[in-house]
Amino acid sequence: MAAICNVHERVIDAPTAAVGLLLDRLSAPDDPIFPTPAWPRMCLDGPLAVGADGGHGRIRYHVTAYEPGRRVRFDTPPGSGLRGYHELTVAPLDAERCRVRHVLECKARGLVRLQWTCAIRHIHDTMIEEIFDNIERAAADGVARPVRWSPWVRLLHRLTWPRPQAATRPAAARLIRASLDRTDYEDAYRMELLPGQPRDPAAWTGILRDAFPVLAQAGGELLVDVNTAGLTARASILIDDRHVTLSTAVKADGLRARLYWGVVERVHPFMARTMFRRTHRRLALAAPSAGERSRGASPRASTAGSPDAG
Repeated sequence: MAAICNVHERVIDAPTAAVGLLLDRLSAPDDPIFPTPAWPRMCLDGPLAVGADGGHGRIRYHVTAYEPGRRVRFDTPPGSGLRGYHELTVAPLDAERCRVRHVLECKARGLVRLQWTCAIRHIHDTMIEEIFDNIERAAADGVARPVRWSPWVRLLHRLTWPRPQAATRPAAARLIRASLDRTDYEDAYRMELLPGQPRDPAAWTGILRDAFPVLAQAGGELLVDVNTAGLTARASILIDDRHVTLSTAVKADGLRARLYWGVVERVHPFMARTMFRRTHRRLALAAPSAGERSRGASPRASTAGSPDAG
């Protein structure tokens, strides 16, 4: 079992009290420092307090120490491949400066040791520096040298981005339900709507490569005409409080349309998921950072170093 000690720290040109207030909002709906939507959000099963359980992505932990405005510690649960803790602290340097520090101490066992060396450490280092960037954005009016993703981190990010999940077409997708008198094929896929991603379905038409005319928009839903090769087809993009849902409805009239759809139907689910995932990731990377959202600022140039969103 390998011991790991990973330390990051940064001097922030802002009073300890101002930075401490940001720390106290960690995991809240308006969390100003955790680097989402570029990375999975931190979610706890209650307010930030000792005993709260949660994590981000596949990483799980629970709060074992909390000093408001100064310190929060998370321990990993028993049986975790990375057994230990990580801790974020704020300490004063003078009246107008403080030091933020993140310490990860754990023991890695089995395959997780190799995963830490090859992947987890690179992502972890990038995320912690982005937390520091967001603290500077929110408390010190900007960050001079934001972290930039390495080519390896960009690749890991692309490979690990969530994939759309098959879903039942939502009841709220009224436009697509009323668009055809009958359907020969229906499907729906959904993804989590992340903080900072656009709430206007018109911003999501890149899923369909902006190649088809919009027929209607109402109630958070946008309906697109995707007729081709004799097929009568519609696509719907629906935004609700938690998800973005892409729905498709197809009616095949005539021999030509049925033959064409017989071929396309085999690849349609793969193509729909691929385009949906690509657009979801692109919009997450283009969204304002948590620090910018806390100040109502405009979207930043991506700290990812302009990654390919494909």
